[in-house]
Parts: sequence; C-alpha cells; structure tokens
Amino acid sequence: MRTALTTGLATTAWSTYLLPALGLDARARAVANASFAVGVAALSRTSADRLGLRNAAEGLKWGAAASAIPVLGSAVVAAIPALRRRVRPSEDELAEWVLFRIPVGTVLTEELLFRGVLDAASPVLSPIFFGLWHIHPARAAGDTVIGTVLATTAAGVVFSGLRARSGSVLAPALLHYFLNASGAVLAHLAANDRSR
Repeated sequence: MRTALTTGLATTAWSTYLLPALGLDARARAVANASFAVGVAALSRTSADRLGLRNAAEGLKWGAAASAIPVLGSAVVAAIPALRRRVRPSEDELAEWVLFRIPVGTVLTEELLFRGVLDAASPVLSPIFFGLWHIHPARAAGDTVIGTVLATTAAGVVFSGLRARSGSVLAPALLHYFLNASGAVLAHLAANDRSR
C-alpha cells in the first residue's frame, strides 16, 4: 500500500505541477511523459508479468473487442451532423495527434503507470490516481476539475478491470488508444465543419 501511495502521489505531482512548470510544447510533453513512465516502471522493479507485459494474445482479443465500442460510437456521431456539431473542435494536427501524441504521450505513459505499475501495487488506488492525473489537463482545457477527475477515475476502473480480465496491459491500451483517437478524429471533423 505504501508503494502505491508513493507512486500515486509522484504521478499526481508530475502531471499537476512538475510537467506544466517545464513549459514544453505538446510533442515534448509526450516525450517527457513517456520518459517519466518508463523511469517509474524501472524504479518500481516490478516484473514484466506483474506489469501486464505478457499474455499478448488475450490482451489483443479483449482489447480489440472493447475498442469496437468507441469506434462504432464515433462512427455514429460522425454520420449524424447534429451530433457532430456538439463535439468540441480541435485545430491540432490530426496525424501527429493519432500517430504520436496519443500512443506515446497518453497511452504508453498512462497504461504503463496506472495499469502496469499501480495496478500491480494496488488495483483499488490505481483508478483514483488515474483520475487525479487529469487535474491539470482539465484546468488547461477549461473543463470542470471534479467532473474530469470523477469521469477519468470511472474510466480507470474500466481500464483496470479489462487489464485484470485479460491479464495483459495491451487490452486497456488498445481501448484507451481507440477511445482517444476516435475523439481526436471527431474533434478534427468538427473543426472542418466550422471552417466551412
């Protein structure tokens, strides 16, 4: 429990105070986050089995099945203009977002930290610290902090459950990637709609 608390507090301090204080651009933040996650995993000296880095076949099977939900949901939203107009637009470069920033700065980072290191130490605390990880991103986006923390904590419960069921961090990593990438595509479409 002490290890989970120490690691969780370190992740919260990193994402809420230390990383924002560096003043990095989005690409450099992705690299810094991934480096932080790899460093925490190395310092934890947690085995590959406990990190969920094995059992790839089960992880792929469960992750692919779970990923179908956000992909299909996003396809429905994209196909209905009234729904698409409700999506917050983004001017970010879509290719960099879905090919680098999401897989490296978000998925690799968060799955290694939370479904890898923290789930191995405490599956109960892992989703809570995953929620707290999102305090600064909520502030930066102008979203409600409490609502974001609660929503991402709930997502953390789902991700951790998927990791436990599959025995692999690959399953929540796939769901996490397709959830975020689908949202990025919708935000890009919304920006295109508004620029016409």
